[in-house]
Amino acid sequence: MTVARILDKARARGLLIATAESCTGGLIAGALTEVAGSSDVVDRGFVTYSNAAKQAMLGVRADTLDAHGAVSEQVAREMAEGALARSDAQLAVSVTGIAGPGGSEHKPEGRVCFGLAMTGQPTRIETQDFGAIGRTQVRAATVARALDLLEAALDA
Repeated sequence: MTVARILDKARARGLLIATAESCTGGLIAGALTEVAGSSDVVDRGFVTYSNAAKQAMLGVRADTLDAHGAVSEQVAREMAEGALARSDAQLAVSVTGIAGPGGSEHKPEGRVCFGLAMTGQPTRIETQDFGAIGRTQVRAATVARALDLLEAALDA
């Protein structure tokens, strides 16, 4: 996976990309925009670290947050769909997780939920448990997985 390849594939399909990030704090958008010329593919990134930001910027519902918590596939779905709805993009990836340190028995450190929304396609969600490998490593692994999801969507 290379970011340049993702951008080339999106460009060839005439698609714009948006990101909705919590635990990565903008690192996915940063990786995408590291490549010169990415401005014709990357529409915007939403950094929604707090629950209030998830609600205000992406339209995540309070009852979803109350029922499932911020680190859940349900919230990842609403984040991805909200990014798609609130941007000019046709492809959006979202991440919400516990980079650490900390966590709980039910939501351990290293758990990250992903959402991938694409115009005309059902939204995909998944959870990855990276383990207690450290905050920096969890965030890096999350960026790598998000980029893999974007590339897979562009190959479909």
